[in-house]
Amino acid sequence: MSPKSPTLGTLLRGLRTRQGWTLKEMSEHTEIPLSTLSKIEHDRLTLTYDKLQHLAQRLNLRMSELFSEPDSDSAPKPVTARRSLGSLDKALRVQTDNYDYYYLCTELRRKRMIPILTKVRAKTTAEFGELVRHPGEEYVHVMEGRIQVHTEFYDPVVLETGQGIYIDSQMGHAYIVDTGCEEAVLLAVCASADEDLMESLITLHEQEGGV
Repeated sequence: MSPKSPTLGTLLRGLRTRQGWTLKEMSEHTEIPLSTLSKIEHDRLTLTYDKLQHLAQRLNLRMSELFSEPDSDSAPKPVTARRSLGSLDKALRVQTDNYDYYYLCTELRRKRMIPILTKVRAKTTAEFGELVRHPGEEYVHVMEGRIQVHTEFYDPVVLETGQGIYIDSQMGHAYIVDTGCEEAVLLAVCASADEDLMESLITLHEQEGGV
């Protein structure tokens, strides 16, 4: 069976993804209303030849390029040259009852990974309260101290300095200071397909009473 031909919506969405644009940014570049672009991407609307020509001109593309699919195997990957230095003095600090979060490299937008230096204070699960859940996955590495990792589906484990754990963040989880420690410092890296992951995490902290 021959492969299904791509629709205008599929091609437009692929083009937007390769540019790293949101729908709003695509709308600003093409001067096409955001609602119209959304309908096109979901194949609920098409464009006249004049509109397609206008779209190609605004994107500095030929009409043939607008309708061409990139070869996923041979097409060179774009070099974004993104770089950011992480330091505590430039970090965004969010304090909750259980943690002090220091969000690093906050000037980079739409990061695929969110690096966070975290100070753990809670010493018992009763003190910690309800397990935390959020989109994506995360890796946590113990920089100082010793922690207990409590998760929804596994027995608790103790991590010493220099050890780490990778988990599904949608599974309920909690990091608490192990017996004999006053405080622990972790380096956490959260990742998700959600471009607004950092905003989602900040909102979660606010629900936890963060400041």
